[in-house]
Formats: sequence, structure tokens, C-alpha cells
Amino acid sequence: MPLRIFKRHAATLRRGRQTFPLVGLTLMLLTSALGATSICRWVDANGRTQMSDVVPDGYQNSASCTNSQKYELSPEQQRDAEKRAADERSLLRSHEQGMPPKTPSSPAAPAGAETPVRTKRPAQLVTDSTDCQTWWRIYDESSECFGPFKTTQGGIKPEAFDQCNEVKSPELQCGPRRN
Repeated sequence: MPLRIFKRHAATLRRGRQTFPLVGLTLMLLTSALGATSICRWVDANGRTQMSDVVPDGYQNSASCTNSQKYELSPEQQRDAEKRAADERSLLRSHEQGMPPKTPSSPAAPAGAETPVRTKRPAQLVTDSTDCQTWWRIYDESSECFGPFKTTQGGIKPEAFDQCNEVKSPELQCGPRRN
């Protein structure tokens, strides 16, 4: 039985941190290939969580079993998931090749229709002749644009640079802000 073979090799997989998700994913794939079965989970004498379709006699009372059939996807759900996966792979491939990404779920534009040109914010950029008041205004607009793309650890998501122009702080050139 494939689950027993997997259990034998599970000890080598436990060394990494992603053991439980990997085991769960593998079990889901195996059960979908074998048909719906009952999957049981228990903690052995060593404190390790075990999962199998066969529970040893000593753990019958402590094992919790679930019917995997309730987690089976309908054919429509499977098609949708496969389509989303194919779209994501296509997007990843085009991104790796430096091509502009295609939006798979958006309807095709009619022939002759112009695609809208997306402009970055702020539209005005700082030049050598930009006065300090204007530079601070452009800097504030840039900061406001980048705001929604900030991560919890202080970084900025890469897609922000597709929509926002980076404007350096005018503080070195103009001094501290005066309101």
C-alpha cells in the first residue's frame, strides 16, 4: 500500500520545517489517486504525529479519522484550479522572460481599440530647476503613492515601482521642511 511506503520514508522528510504541509499535500495527492478513503491521525509513543489509513491497535482509541471524500474537488473545481495554475505558470514564464504580463482573466480588447497608457505618480518629476516647495509637494505625492505598497517590515513591494515614481527626499538640497 503506498501510504505504508510513504510512512517508512517520512522520517527523512521530518528533518525540514515544512514536514507537515509536505506530508499533508502528499497524503491528499495519494488519496485522490487511490479514491476516497479514511485518513487517521494519532500521536505515537515518541510524541510524533502519524497519519495513515491503518491505525495500530494501541492507538485505536486516540486516533481521529476523517473521510477524505468530503475534501474531493468536483470536476468543475478541478478544471478551475488547473486553469488558474496554467495562468499563473504562464504569468511566471512571461515575467522571467521579461515580457509584459498578459492578464488571462480580462476580456480581449476589440480590434482598433487603444489600450490605456498607465502613467506613474507623481506625473511631474524633479529637475535642476525645481524649487523647494514644488520638490516637497512631488516628494509627498510619491510617498503617498508608495504607501499602500509598504510591507509590515518596512520594505516596498516590487509592483509599486510600476505605478509610482521614486522621488528622493529634498531635505539634503532644501533643508528641513518649513510650513
